[in-house]
Amino acid sequence: MPSILNQKERMLLQDQQHHEQLCIQKYTKYSNEAQDPQLKQLFQTHASHEQHHFDTISQILSGQVPNLNQQQGQGQQSQSSQIYNTGITQNQNTSFNQNDASLANDMLTTEKYISGTYDTTIFEIRDTNIRQVLNHIQKEEQKHGEDLYKYMQSHGMYNTPS
Repeated sequence: MPSILNQKERMLLQDQQHHEQLCIQKYTKYSNEAQDPQLKQLFQTHASHEQHHFDTISQILSGQVPNLNQQQGQGQQSQSSQIYNTGITQNQNTSFNQNDASLANDMLTTEKYISGTYDTTIFEIRDTNIRQVLNHIQKEEQKHGEDLYKYMQSHGMYNTPS
């Protein structure tokens, strides 16, 4: 069923689409710059997810409400969840490439920001089905952040007090 967006909804979704485009560009650029093959793969996988988010928002902006069951059935996160899980504990690997750490930190900061902007957009959308789709995307953004955090922590790049 087509959905009609008001001006504010359209503006917020265009902002989210711009954020997704920025993520695609950064993840793609950073996958080329990263030294660690694991981090390269993580960036490539997340770039693919961000492209899917961009395409989903494009659908919404064109008046179509994507099917949430298709979104959930794709199993996009299973790949990235295994990328950082190398069995290396923080104490076992404390030397790392500083550039890789900077790239991962920048993407973690970006994911935190974008997840927060989805909060505002979700609250401003009237259509329940669109809200559910955006909530699903936001959860994937949070999962990206978790993947980055776990990668960084397992490679000694992100230390938290005990």
